[in-house]
Amino acid sequence: MVDHKGRFAWYELITTDVASAQAFYGKVVGWGVQDGSTPNLAYTLFTSGRTAVSGLMGLPEEARRMGATARWMGYVSVDDAEVAVGRLKRLGGAVYVPPTDSNIGRISVVADPQTATLALIEGLPSGQHKPPESHKPGRVGWHELLTADWQKAFPFYSELVGWRKAETETGAEITYQLFSAGEETLGGMFNKRPMDPVPFWLFYFNIGDIDAAAERVEAAGGQVLEGPLELPGGSWVVRCRDPQGAAFALQGKRSQQGIAQAPASEVGWSTSWGGISSRGRLVVTKPRGKAPVPDSES
Repeated sequence: MVDHKGRFAWYELITTDVASAQAFYGKVVGWGVQDGSTPNLAYTLFTSGRTAVSGLMGLPEEARRMGATARWMGYVSVDDAEVAVGRLKRLGGAVYVPPTDSNIGRISVVADPQTATLALIEGLPSGQHKPPESHKPGRVGWHELLTADWQKAFPFYSELVGWRKAETETGAEITYQLFSAGEETLGGMFNKRPMDPVPFWLFYFNIGDIDAAAERVEAAGGQVLEGPLELPGGSWVVRCRDPQGAAFALQGKRSQQGIAQAPASEVGWSTSWGGISSRGRLVVTKPRGKAPVPDSES
């Protein structure tokens, strides 16, 4: 976690099988685990070395009955959750969980006006976690928003959390808008295709060898949906789904040249929890951002 405002400060996997998720991400990304439970909540920390990099918790039974499925969620750091939520409402966003004290700080689960879900967090525990080092193995190195209209989404996030435009990459089919907090480029956003699901955030985990990691995904019971795909600068990515159905992506270098790229795949998905709902077909597409390249093996 980190207390730099406007940056993604925490990530959380909410899943239907905690034990399986622990084993899967341990094999694929190399994460260790640490107990982060409180008297009222069973909670696991994924660790990279000695640093906690994300959280893991079970999907509540009530959520399962409502049709919720496993998913990753990102938390953006804010100075004041109440003020940020008030600003979000004025900008047309939705609040699913109002500012609430939790085991990791004061949080609020929200959605932007185009229904992409994220969380805001205030008051991260000082001294408990190191600042994220997005270039290192095992860390989240890139954040990607697939949205209905990025030209409308960007002003929303700019006013809500202070993001600024970085580079804009234009291809034959899409425009990919990079965004930054301070001097750090955090990720990119682009328009999804009409057949894609409602807008959502996708997080890229740094690994070493992308081909070896893709093999680990499938050997551990996950699915590679697309890739490896090459990005500018020599980095490669794959988009995946874990055994419980949560979407995620990996980025790294490639040692095996000349291997055919996997075709894009469709993933049926549905989630509904506490007013959060999204239903459709996820058709993974090639990202066009300049993702950071890991500096060593995981």
